[in-house]
Amino acid sequence: MRAGTSPLTNPYLLLTITALVWGGNAVAGKLGAGHVSPFLLTLFRWIIACAVVFPFALPHLKKDREVIRKHFWFLFALGTIGFGLFNNLFYLALNYTTAINVAIEQASMPLILFILNYLLFRTRVTAFQLVGFLITLIGVAVTVTRGNLFDFANQSVNIGDGIMIVAISFYGIYSVFLQKKPDIHLLSFIFVLGMAALTISIPFTAYEIASDRLLWPDTQGWGVIVFAGLFPSLVSQLFWVMGLENIGSNRGGVFINLVPIFGALLAILILGEEFQAYHAVGLVLVLGGIALAQKVSTKNP
Repeated sequence: MRAGTSPLTNPYLLLTITALVWGGNAVAGKLGAGHVSPFLLTLFRWIIACAVVFPFALPHLKKDREVIRKHFWFLFALGTIGFGLFNNLFYLALNYTTAINVAIEQASMPLILFILNYLLFRTRVTAFQLVGFLITLIGVAVTVTRGNLFDFANQSVNIGDGIMIVAISFYGIYSVFLQKKPDIHLLSFIFVLGMAALTISIPFTAYEIASDRLLWPDTQGWGVIVFAGLFPSLVSQLFWVMGLENIGSNRGGVFINLVPIFGALLAILILGEEFQAYHAVGLVLVLGGIALAQKVSTKNP
């Protein structure tokens, strides 16, 4: 069947749904705040994801066994950083800041990748890419300071925004090292990384228990857990890869820019959060900086 002849194979629809799910994850995390503790949420998320994907991944895990064994610690590190640390900090941040802030801050990811690629692999940087990075950085700063950018020295940054910046940095490291991913099936990859995230989430949850911060999920908390375990963990990952395979990473990558838009809209509609003028300024600066850097990098690979 040709791409585009069915909704299930239309890459543009798949990538749009992916962005919608990722934007919705910020809202889900905010809905979970006060209904399930963030580290327990992450642990249960990966238990569900791994349990669901395992029967489908098993035949591929058998075929990929030797490659997985050879690259086990690299894959474990990827899962720990990208699936484990990122999500634990992501949900923790949403206990302190708004879903709109998190969605906008998450949009700075492409520029985090740009700077990490330069620092780790000395990828060539152009002046326009630097300008794009600075514009995006200013956009995030405007969001974090609630529009009081020039009074930054006299402000205390919301701890949730600070945690989210650290979380994004972890996911950036994960994304940069994806180019070193061994040649294994996607389902094998998701399962192995999911198990790593599950494993690393155990000591985080143990900390919640020891510090009396554990919050067992109520009905709303379980709803968030099930959503996180099925959609951001599995559906969006599969749709993202399927979409990029059809239209390529250059054309498909721009769909990441829909994440903060969907996240902000859902936060307003579902959570009743207020979209302030500084959110609009921050969003325009973040997306504008990314667009500038991508446009130039396409011309100057």
